[in-house]
Parts: sequence; C-alpha cells; structure tokens
Amino acid sequence: MDKSMIADLESMPEADKARMSTLIEQLQIRDSLRMYNSLVERCFTDCVDTFQRKSLTKQEETCVRRCAEKFLKHSMRVGMRFAELNQGAPTTD
Repeated sequence: MDKSMIADLESMPEADKARMSTLIEQLQIRDSLRMYNSLVERCFTDCVDTFQRKSLTKQEETCVRRCAEKFLKHSMRVGMRFAELNQGAPTTD
C-alpha cells in the first residue's frame, strides 16, 4: 500500500474505517479458506488411492503430510518473494 492510500484511509470517517476493516477481515478469511481447500483437494487427489479402509494407510498418511508441508513451504516462499518485490517497487508520491 502506498502513502497516498494510507492517507486516504486515515482521512475516512470512523464508520467507513470499520466497514473497510470488516471487509478486509472477510477477504482474509475467504483467502485462507481457499488456500486450505486447495491444499486438501490437491493432497487428497495426489495421495489417496483406495477407499478400502476408513482411515489412511501409512503410505497415504506420509504422502499427505509431505504434500501439506511442501504446499505450505511454497506458499510461504511465494509470500516472502511477493513482499520482497513489493518493497522494491517504486512508490508514487
């Protein structure tokens, strides 16, 4: 967020700030749920082969754990890279 956007937010009436805050929280929750659902779907599809038991086999469990770890590490790395790029972006004053 650049300085002009922050200044615009600061000059908003309190009711608008509260609505904006609520909207941002809702968007963050939605994005978190999307990421979680994507993780579950991807790892389940990649790792679960059979439905002969109601619990995962040892191999499936290991695969799901590895898949989730890789997904989360990738997401963290992408977030860090985005932050690095965002810090280096020119600001418009």
